[in-house]
Amino acid sequence: MPIPAIAPYPIPSGPFPQRVDWGLEPGRSALLVHDMQRYFITAYRPDAEPIATALPNMVAIREACHRAGVPVIYTAQPGDQHPSRRGILADFWGDGLAGGPDEGIVPELAPTGDDIQVTKWRYSAFQRTDLRQLLAHHGRDQLIVVGVYAHMGCMITATEAFMSDVEPFFVVDAMADFSRDEHEMAAEYIGKRAGRVLSTADVIAALDRP
Repeated sequence: MPIPAIAPYPIPSGPFPQRVDWGLEPGRSALLVHDMQRYFITAYRPDAEPIATALPNMVAIREACHRAGVPVIYTAQPGDQHPSRRGILADFWGDGLAGGPDEGIVPELAPTGDDIQVTKWRYSAFQRTDLRQLLAHHGRDQLIVVGVYAHMGCMITATEAFMSDVEPFFVVDAMADFSRDEHEMAAEYIGKRAGRVLSTADVIAALDRP
């Protein structure tokens, strides 16, 4: 079943709380591109915010990460999930996406040969995955988070990163959500409780710094 259309809204611009002064370092960071699958993105108008701004920003951050040698990790939910794997998620969201083209990452962000793909089962990208082990393998203790939805998987993944002593960087204008209020709430929460809220310009400046 397709996701109902999501009405355009302006991406919130803050200012947001900044409880910590962590500096983003290319040698310590990894990029998480969260659930940017066709199934989720077709609900947005491509010519309007949030996605008209957020998607090009994600592309720019991904390219900056490639230039800086920062690992890029994609999450994607599988189609046709068995009820035993879907569990009580189905009580809120039904059966989820079907197998086929909708499972794929949107073309603008399609993974390259060196990017890492993680099958995702719950809101948090850390649950039932090897994301912690991947970060440890690459010697990374900072996580740049972009994607959808800001107040669900992005916020909860960033919070779980914090609880695993991984510093999350929440890129507010490289995300989309159901509404401006939910998007803003997510950024406010992360800034107050779990990480740093940055703009795309902030992230690219840090990654491109000599």
